[in-house]
Amino acid sequence: MPHRPTSETGRPAWRASVLTLFPEMFPGPLGLSLAGQALAAGIWSLDLHQIRDFGIGRHRAVDDTPAGGGAGMVMRADVLAAAIDHARASAPEQPLVYMSPRGEPLTQATARALAAGPGVMILAGRFEGVDQRVIEARQMREISIGDYVMSGGELPAMVLLDACVRLLPGVVGAAESLVHESFETGMLEHPLYTRPREWEGRAIPEVLLSGDHKKIAEWRAEEQRRATAARRPDLLKRTAS
Repeated sequence: MPHRPTSETGRPAWRASVLTLFPEMFPGPLGLSLAGQALAAGIWSLDLHQIRDFGIGRHRAVDDTPAGGGAGMVMRADVLAAAIDHARASAPEQPLVYMSPRGEPLTQATARALAAGPGVMILAGRFEGVDQRVIEARQMREISIGDYVMSGGELPAMVLLDACVRLLPGVVGAAESLVHESFETGMLEHPLYTRPREWEGRAIPEVLLSGDHKKIAEWRAEEQRRATAARRPDLLKRTAS
């Protein structure tokens, strides 16, 4: 289900490929707002691959019981390898990512690195997980969106894609706004305010209305440090090391 491979400017689109048992879930929220506008403009493209097309037998089986026993089912290595190899034939340059709760945490740095490349191929698993042999044989990079378990990899795939797509040139109108977001500087973002000047007895900090850009910058930097120390002290330790 590919979209246009080039943007309106003629530049090659950033390509995303998703291997899934539920391609009808896409583009989902990625078809709306900034990501959807960028998809329609050809800034990025989306290819969907139905894993079941490579299933075994009359019922197109994609899973089997876990070796050694246990609950649930495991996605077969041979089925996934066939699906991956087919997808890679048209996108050999894409790095392969498997959305997994045991993977490395998704970070802004990861999203930025992927956005700077040709695109990404994502395996959205289901059931209890994926046969370890295909993870190793196809050199998948395992990425997690958090310390929790979901029913499948489709929603995590959308999270990863949204994090990447918004960083592509031309997606966010004011590119400067990306520089001051949480995690871009190694700290959380400072508090934000807008009109009205006072709301329910709460006023905008006077320094933000002063017009003194130096004092505003100092206030924002201090608020970043304060928020990071209170909520994510691990980020401050990482920055200091």
